[in-house]
Amino acid sequence: MRRLLMIGLGALMCLAATAGRALAQDTLEVKVPFSFVVNGRTLPAGNYTITRDNTASSVYLIRGDKVGAFVGTVPSTGHDPAGNRPSLTFVRHENEYKLSSIWESASDGLVLVN
Repeated sequence: MRRLLMIGLGALMCLAATAGRALAQDTLEVKVPFSFVVNGRTLPAGNYTITRDNTASSVYLIRGDKVGAFVGTVPSTGHDPAGNRPSLTFVRHENEYKLSSIWESASDGLVLVN
């Protein structure tokens, strides 16, 4: 619900982070070139590992060098904006970017629940 509000308030900006490899263990390595917000917490630009929680398949851990955050997700509809490459999408609102979805492949996307 909040995601829809953010889209209405700000311009939807879809930025594909440079994605590394998607592993069979549900891990995605990405490089995000700007700071971004996850669950109200600002994470700095940098390299991140996104891993599915072992006990709850809809929960992911986003872990950077010295920061991290857990996020809840639900399956997304549509297609990966980066084609068939793993990517992240962000919503821009004024001067900040909020992580809005995680794409593992062309049709496997997850929307963050905030």
